[in-house]
Amino acid sequence: MSARTYSAAHWGLYEVEAGARGQRPTLHPWSLDPDPSPIGLDQLEPEVQRLRVTRPAVRRSWLEQGPGAAPRTRGCEAFVEVDWDVALDLVAAELRRVRAAFGNTAVFGGSYGWSSAGRFHHAQSQVHRFLNQWGGYVRHVDTYSLGAGRALMPYIAASMDESNASHTSWSVLAEHTELFVGFGGVPVKNGQVSPGGPGRHRLAEGLQRMARAGVRFVNISPVRDNLVTGGEVEWIPIRPNTDTALMLGLAYAIQQDNRFDRGFIDRCTAGFDRFLPYLLGDTDGVPKTPEWAAEITGVPADRIGCLAREMLSARTMINAAWALQRAAHGEQPFWMLVALSSMVGQVGLPGGGYGLGYGAANTMGSSHVHMPGPVFPQGQNPIPDFIPVARIADMLLKPGESFTYQGGVYRYPEIRLVYWAGGNPFHHHQDLNRLTDAWSRPETIVVHEQYWTPTARFADIVLPATTSLERDDIGFAGREGYILAMRKAVEPFGEARDDYRIFADLAARLGVADSFTEGLDAPGWLRRIYAENLPRARAVGIDLPDFDAFWAQGVVDLAGHDRPIVMHEAFRTDPDGNRLRTPSGKIEIYSETIAGFGLPDCPGHPVWLEPFEWLGHEKAKAYPLHLLSDQPRRRLHSQLDHSPYSRAGKVAGREPIYLNPADAAARGIADGDLVEVFNDRGRCLAGAIVSDDIMTGVIRLATGGWYDPAPDGLDRNANPNSLTLDRGTSSFAQGCSAQTCLADVRRFDGVAPPIAAYESPQIEIQD
Repeated sequence: MSARTYSAAHWGLYEVEAGARGQRPTLHPWSLDPDPSPIGLDQLEPEVQRLRVTRPAVRRSWLEQGPGAAPRTRGCEAFVEVDWDVALDLVAAELRRVRAAFGNTAVFGGSYGWSSAGRFHHAQSQVHRFLNQWGGYVRHVDTYSLGAGRALMPYIAASMDESNASHTSWSVLAEHTELFVGFGGVPVKNGQVSPGGPGRHRLAEGLQRMARAGVRFVNISPVRDNLVTGGEVEWIPIRPNTDTALMLGLAYAIQQDNRFDRGFIDRCTAGFDRFLPYLLGDTDGVPKTPEWAAEITGVPADRIGCLAREMLSARTMINAAWALQRAAHGEQPFWMLVALSSMVGQVGLPGGGYGLGYGAANTMGSSHVHMPGPVFPQGQNPIPDFIPVARIADMLLKPGESFTYQGGVYRYPEIRLVYWAGGNPFHHHQDLNRLTDAWSRPETIVVHEQYWTPTARFADIVLPATTSLERDDIGFAGREGYILAMRKAVEPFGEARDDYRIFADLAARLGVADSFTEGLDAPGWLRRIYAENLPRARAVGIDLPDFDAFWAQGVVDLAGHDRPIVMHEAFRTDPDGNRLRTPSGKIEIYSETIAGFGLPDCPGHPVWLEPFEWLGHEKAKAYPLHLLSDQPRRRLHSQLDHSPYSRAGKVAGREPIYLNPADAAARGIADGDLVEVFNDRGRCLAGAIVSDDIMTGVIRLATGGWYDPAPDGLDRNANPNSLTLDRGTSSFAQGCSAQTCLADVRRFDGVAPPIAAYESPQIEIQD
């Protein structure tokens, strides 16, 4: 191995400097990255490694008494370490038992796509391929990040995958945009990450370049500091979950303006005349005027009317943060934003139109070529049963009950075994007290994990998995501009094995080794998936080196193929010749398909629907603060929360919670105080930051603090999902509604309980 090789993580590329004999390597940011993220640079440090799962471990009651034993002790019972052969025999026997007694529909294959930036050692692909070869499993659809958006947008304009890959480039925005209106901001902290690993972090640079070019920014958000450009930004505070009402007020003002041009509406959209009576109040007697919107949102009516005129007077880009659709009726703000942008009439023009997630990840706004990458084939799942990803607690608690999704009616299966590889449901899911109850229902939970995370602690069998630095892989992300040879930097920690080896050994025990491995080891698969991608790359005009040359080269930089992108440009130019993939081929302001589902909480056009709980709700009398749970600055989701870099950002030893000075003073809370956040769903501790950057009536607590419940139910480690609402966005999408949450805060004056989440559970050795 050369003195310096490469690796990739979801927060950046690393140059790996080999250590002296007996010393660990050192990680450096990629030298071509203009704004590298510090997340993960300490992942080889002893403080991080000490929490590794070193050997296979089985929960003591399960080992001694068998499947289903004492399930409510998950999360607090000791584990017994066993040999790999013992662990694999136990897992294989349990898979056989469950299938023989209940069928493959009793197995849920849980995973999430953020486990690895490598394309082969991608836990989601690995577990799905294994379970598919074994006869299938119950799967999930959509994501916590984009549950409502993924379900809705194919009917309206473009799938979220297509949209994410075709956002107008930052360079085009800097040259052509005059006004940028951001609903929910454009948080640079979120742009640190990318599904396949960001090569060049471009978000901060893109915003700064726009500011230098004279672009005027308007940030419509409950918080001010989520749109920072290096220049002036107008902040318009808005009550959380009311963005759709504000957009309707803007649309009303635009429709009343004599500069409103129906040309784009008539050429490129469908159903505007079905939406207009609702906007004007003809259908419900309530015109959606700026004055109407002001009562709901708290934004002054004259500012709404003025902003509408400004949008019509300038080349305007309107953007919505993903957080807007992670809320009650989350389909509506995305749908209404597309409708509003269509009424402004600039969709498909350079620097104009709409965005759905500038700032959500590094990918959006890239000028890099959109090309396919190597993939580990998952095969076909013969089991049709599925759930929307955010309905896992419902599935476990309500087997046999029906649920709706995109107009269909389905039933929750009865799950006996959960097999999880990649991801942390005790981070992503809402109302963790409810999830803990649901998690006690399956008879067996098997988890592949690298660290003793909450998901590992709540498992029955934990199999230690390698990290990306402990195996060879191929790094690639569409529109990130590189392909990377990820060479193993260190030997596996303890007895950790990569997911492929684990599943290959299980497949051999279950009689499906040939179909799972196809006779290939991990190096053989790397060569195969790379070679299979060469013709796909040539199809988009890119000639890649052969595998050996690529592996020796280390990085294939695709920046030479960059080209600026304008989203929907071809469609605008010729809407008949470049039809969208919607049912009408146009942007659907009114959807006949969705209207045909007959869902009162998601009708055929965008509407304002009162959230399940918000600052205008009766419940606000008891819990007068709206809790926002945003993405953290110092980690991706919950990954590496125990690292020195993540823990250096804590306040009073916990994740910081932001309060407006007026709300803090009313509760006797000072900057740096330990506080208790609570509602009728749960309680957690956090460290107070008092700031004018958040509006009154709103608090903000980032996700990802490792869940650490005390016996009395108090989460000692500031996980906002101790309090969030586990309810689908609507009967259409069933996405998560984490941003719909009322709570209150009080100073914690007692003795702070110690955090157990950053310590290994009790471990015993098998006799």
